[in-house]
Amino acid sequence: MQSGRLSVSSRRHMELIDITDEIKSLLKPGAIGMGLLYLFNPHTTAGLTVNEGADPAVREDIIAGLSAFIPASLPFKHAEGNSPAHIMASLIGSSLTLFVENGRLVLGQWQRVFFCEFDGPRNRHILWRFAANLS
Repeated sequence: MQSGRLSVSSRRHMELIDITDEIKSLLKPGAIGMGLLYLFNPHTTAGLTVNEGADPAVREDIIAGLSAFIPASLPFKHAEGNSPAHIMASLIGSSLTLFVENGRLVLGQWQRVFFCEFDGPRNRHILWRFAANLS
């Protein structure tokens, strides 16, 4: 089993950062066969998702939709003032399980892997683990 840590830096308060190429670079075609790649985000105001990566407007629409669904103007009690980020992270989720075949990440034609920043800018990290040859 292989594992490690991947660094991600956000530049805006809220953004979806395409990390697909960084995830693919963890895999070595030929050296890695078939298995599952687990990604875990240990941050409570960020998430991980798989979604369309062809049109950057989709990322903007996801942020706009979440912001409309969870308005910052609600009278939240959390003293840090980032309750919307905590709620968004809970809705998006903190982990992904991805298929790997022949050392390559299995994604649909338009799919990409995104780190979802809801309380940036920040330096973050993702923990990953590859489990090979699962039957």
